[in-house]
Amino acid sequence: MSDKKPIIIGSRGSDLALWQANFVKDRLTELGEKVEIKIIKTQGDKIQHLSFDKMEGKGFFTKEIEAELIDGNIDLAVHSHKDLETTNPEGLTIAAVSSRANPADLLLINPDSVKDKLQFQLKPNPVVGTSSARRKAQLLFFRPDAKIKDLRGNVPTRIQKLKDGQYDAILIAKAGIDRLNIDLSDLHVYEMDPTAFIPAPAQGVLGLQVRSEDKKLIETLQSLNDEEVSARISVERQVLKLMNGGCQMPLGVYCTKEDDEYLIYSALADAWDAPLRRDFVETKSLEGVAEGIAKRLQLKERKRSVFISRALPDDSLIKKLLSNMGVRLIDSTLIQSEALSFAYDNDPDWIFFSSRNAVHYFFGQHKPSSKSKMAALGKGTADELSRYTKVDFSGSGADTRAIAESFKEKVGDGTVMFPQSKQSLRSIQSVFPDDQVENVVCYQTLADPKPVHEDVLFFTSPSNTSAFLMMNDIEPHQLVVGMGASTSNFMKERGHTVVATPRNYSDLAILDAILYALSLDEPVSEDV
Repeated sequence: MSDKKPIIIGSRGSDLALWQANFVKDRLTELGEKVEIKIIKTQGDKIQHLSFDKMEGKGFFTKEIEAELIDGNIDLAVHSHKDLETTNPEGLTIAAVSSRANPADLLLINPDSVKDKLQFQLKPNPVVGTSSARRKAQLLFFRPDAKIKDLRGNVPTRIQKLKDGQYDAILIAKAGIDRLNIDLSDLHVYEMDPTAFIPAPAQGVLGLQVRSEDKKLIETLQSLNDEEVSARISVERQVLKLMNGGCQMPLGVYCTKEDDEYLIYSALADAWDAPLRRDFVETKSLEGVAEGIAKRLQLKERKRSVFISRALPDDSLIKKLLSNMGVRLIDSTLIQSEALSFAYDNDPDWIFFSSRNAVHYFFGQHKPSSKSKMAALGKGTADELSRYTKVDFSGSGADTRAIAESFKEKVGDGTVMFPQSKQSLRSIQSVFPDDQVENVVCYQTLADPKPVHEDVLFFTSPSNTSAFLMMNDIEPHQLVVGMGASTSNFMKERGHTVVATPRNYSDLAILDAILYALSLDEPVSEDV
């Protein structure tokens, strides 16, 4: 019988905390260690009648556990990393971090509060439960009609309060739901995109905290450490530290990686009910990145200007966010369009629309038969098309060629009609044999150039770009962003540098591309 001293793990007593502690216990047991779990009550467990922003201090779910660790009553604390202070108490260190579970937030909705056409599929004026300042601030940015109601308790308790009708919906971390394997079949589940509804720094990651002097345990825990996750969340938590914030600061930071590029999304409000600001960075190196993000997020007035060659609706997220950040926006098309009469003989299997104008001018003259399925390029075109008919295919992303190939696979041997402008580049059509395609010209664009002097130039089409160049030169201080490959290539072929292309055609993707351009040479004078 082994007399090896067991490793004592300190944990809160909630189902989720015990899952996390047992997860680490199982990994250590596989390494041949003896492990025991000691349950410790924290301030956050004891005080259930107050929302987090009304509780004094920081570390609501960690301080008592850390005290036990310092006193030597436990050997290892397993925390939700997002609950930890950015600076360890003297004598303690994070020895390892886990791989990252899905960092997204979930919006759990009572079935009778679902409304498909609205943002997050949530009915008007909903009562939404959360005690997180970050979640409150971001929800109100997207849905200012929401009524926020504080929500406390462990994960099953929160869900039961929703089922009992106290809320129309609640916000909760997906990682906790997945770890507890909770049945949500009687609720409507909407998963928030973490690049849009930005999670807390280190959300979905476990932090394994030990005494700094316990070198042997630190060495043992290295086999549990995920170095890539550690690098990413270090940036997230460094932003939080530079802002002198705790887990209740209305701050979201999320670092992910695509190929060899780090993409870092962040959002901050001065209070949960204050206007939201965002930042976006794309970089190959994480060195010094957190400092730049923190400085930009704290700027109340960016004192920059943006031109976008499209008239935006009054409720546009682009308008709202840039206004929040003190960025002057000029949204105006540089072209005009007019209808052209057209006719076609046979109803095709598919009709593909690549712009809102194509939808508008096509349906202004014809009503296709029910035989034809409908396809659209981008969310804006799909939304416009849905006003007239069902959308059977919607291609998203900045890679037009990839969308074309995906659509071709959907079509098979069918025929496709392309309503289009007289100036269309016919990018989607290029992947199809001629005998499958019918091009129908239903409108034309006419240049309407204007002088443009803004710092960032966002062009939404080659025709708008061409109209701009009729009257303007690209000045040295101006940065160009192109909507999609066709627009960007149009500028590059004319010798101009394009600093960004949105990853898709959504408002948030456009915003991120603009924010990236603003970050490239922004004069930053305020100290963190």
